Amino acid sequence: MVALSRAHQDQAPLVVAKGYGAVAEAIMQKAREHGLYVHASPDLVKLLMHVDLDQQVPPQLYLAVAELLAWVYSLENEQERSAPA
Repeated sequence: MVALSRAHQDQAPLVVAKGYGAVAEAIMQKAREHGLYVHASPDLVKLLMHVDLDQQVPPQLYLAVAELLAWVYSLENEQERSAPA
């Protein structure tokens, strides 16, 4: 499990948490408690596990992470449109 943050919109996302097993479960639980999306992507996780904590996603992973973020943003927009006014 790897958690990313887009704290600064003009920079690449940061790896803010990562772990396997019980640590991964705790990260996912915290994310869900805060209403954050959790997405399973084992291949991307394997690559991101090599990035140190508080480091930006490297350029060679930009496209994969951008596709994931686009998916999350589309879910958020869909949720906003379907929310009662």
